[in-house]
Amino acid sequence: MWWRSTLPAPAAWLLAALLFAPAPARAFADSEIHVDALPKEARSVLVRIRSGGPFPYERDGVVFGNRERLLPAKARGYYHEYTVPTPGVRHRGARRIVCGGPKHAPVACWYTDDHYQSFARIRE
Repeated sequence: MWWRSTLPAPAAWLLAALLFAPAPARAFADSEIHVDALPKEARSVLVRIRSGGPFPYERDGVVFGNRERLLPAKARGYYHEYTVPTPGVRHRGARRIVCGGPKHAPVACWYTDDHYQSFARIRE
């Protein structure tokens, strides 16, 4: 590798340790947000989820894989994701609601405004 020949040995070992170290384990999403504190667009999405739609984005309702492992571990197909529109953005943006359980009667929902980097459980 290029860095072995261009860096002094201690620096090369440090760089290798940083580049190839396993990612730290993440805890489940433990923060909460009250439904009244959500953006109005997110509250509208929650209403649509409970009424079965309609949803403006093709990917709304698809299975969320929980690859980030920030939500409690469940069988594949338990979580579904929905887009929360961001005013002024022409694409789907970073805001989502992820719900667990049956599609029309979710057991719990989480909100993320940073594209799955963090989640807050929605409390009603």
